[in-house]
Amino acid sequence: MLDAVVISDIHLGSANSQAKALGHFLEDVRHGRLRTRRLVLNGDVFDSIDFRRLKKHHWNVLSELRKLSDEVEITWIVGNHDGAADDISHLLGVEVLQDLVVESGGKRVLFLHGHRFDEFISRYPVCTWLADRVYNALQWVDPSHRFAKFAKRRSKTFLRNAEKIFAGAVRLAEKYGCDAVCCGHTHHAGVREAGAVTYYNSGCWTEKPCHYLTLRDGVVAVHAYAPHKAPDALADSTVVEEPAAAPAMAVA
Repeated sequence: MLDAVVISDIHLGSANSQAKALGHFLEDVRHGRLRTRRLVLNGDVFDSIDFRRLKKHHWNVLSELRKLSDEVEITWIVGNHDGAADDISHLLGVEVLQDLVVESGGKRVLFLHGHRFDEFISRYPVCTWLADRVYNALQWVDPSHRFAKFAKRRSKTFLRNAEKIFAGAVRLAEKYGCDAVCCGHTHHAGVREAGAVTYYNSGCWTEKPCHYLTLRDGVVAVHAYAPHKAPDALADSTVVEEPAAAPAMAVA
């Protein structure tokens, strides 16, 4: 039994949202094939709060979340795309928070989306909007998403902001007396050490492969979701992308 499963950056309503795959993943959780006490939605569940943009598979994700909320505890950490999440959280039966601390195996793990440390999106909203459109277009042109990921991770602006999110999240974890911090927002799954605190990012569900985190007995791990893998093997398929070339590890 896992203490928590963590997903982020689903962006329901976006053409790039891998909602069909996520629907299957949530079915595995709901039917106990991936058993967990808690599900954390670590920000950007929606691309925008505009239900007209939701397609069939997007609605299925919301349906799965509603059913799952009767069986496991679900916490929705607000992201920068989520708008007034409190206004619709009751429809899903989930709790909405700005951040969350979970104790596991004697360790304290902090969860937050990470956008609060991204100064670019507040200072340059128009540029942010344009960058999002270009990124989405690159994903549409190349279904493998390799080119979009390559372009983003060679962007100096992206790298600077990712560094600020990492540093800010670690500082907040230290302030809260936590051993690890788990963010989303950058769409880049990975692990990074920072002294007494370990930083994890849960990646996203708009790029292939999609990623998620698991927490069990104080151990956080990053996984790539393999749709055709046996469900009981999902929690053991640990993958960490470059540049965070480190294996899953016990929280320091």
